Amino acid sequence: MNDVDELKQFALVHARTQGVPPELTDAVLARITTDDAGAPGSWTGEWSAQAEALEARQQFAEASRLYTMARFPFVDGPARQHALDKAVGTFTRSGTGLEPFQVDTPAGVIRCWRGGSGPLVLVSGGIVSIKEQWAGLLRQLIGAGYSGVVTELPRTGGNSLPYDAHAWRMIPAILDALGADSAYAMMMSFSGHLALRCAARDPRIEGILTVGAPVSGFFTDAAWQQGLPRVTVDTIVHLTGEKPGGLADWALGADELRAIDVPVAYVASKRDEIIPPQDIELLTANVRRFSLLEHDDVHGSPAHTALTGAWLTQSLQAMTAK
Repeated sequence: MNDVDELKQFALVHARTQGVPPELTDAVLARITTDDAGAPGSWTGEWSAQAEALEARQQFAEASRLYTMARFPFVDGPARQHALDKAVGTFTRSGTGLEPFQVDTPAGVIRCWRGGSGPLVLVSGGIVSIKEQWAGLLRQLIGAGYSGVVTELPRTGGNSLPYDAHAWRMIPAILDALGADSAYAMMMSFSGHLALRCAARDPRIEGILTVGAPVSGFFTDAAWQQGLPRVTVDTIVHLTGEKPGGLADWALGADELRAIDVPVAYVASKRDEIIPPQDIELLTANVRRFSLLEHDDVHGSPAHTALTGAWLTQSLQAMTAK
């Protein structure tokens, strides 16, 4: 079972970025005392009960957000699998105006939502988030004149690809399936790591916007790895079969970063428990067109979601105004 205090800490940014009302988040978290799905006050049970009440009132979009919280951080049994299924099901019933889009590859299936017209933006979250929770961001982009595709990391949600050192290839696979000759990657956290690796190889990536993406030290610094949150380590093991220390070949080197010749907009947290400061230093020293926004906050900067969103939007507009 997961550590409940860690779940409460790291889920907060996911609730806020989905637009879950803070008073509702606080009320649900106050009732949670365990991660044992069969016990009263469990993480999955309390979030699911609140979601079921919204679903009964046909508030499908709101219910989907809470089912998404119920499956956090990853599916580890029937209760979280049910929550994931309900998150996708209620999202589909919510009338999003988005179109389901699937990419079949020899290694697995990449499931997405897409919509809009204009410059293409690829949207994805990190190791603990599914595509449905980022659909609100995609709709905002569509409203601002962009087209977009929202997806998720391998082995997260509906993406059945293996999560390994070659996982960045999912991005070219999506672009190939779309017939796209250019795109901007608004890919958060560990998805940002894939976007950086892809941009060093695929000229169709014209810009990257990310928040708290690992680069090198996360994968190679044994001392830093000793202090990683348990939920992060457990999720990495679930997705990859390895602890972070076994993923040293995932690290991006200076030469690889110098090969990125597109703008990179990065939001960092000064008190990040997951991304080491040396990763930001490596980006600053080697990515030629690098811009940085730093918050005095923890991973994902949950206290600064509005400012982060505005800065990323402005950065994207600057990238596409050429």
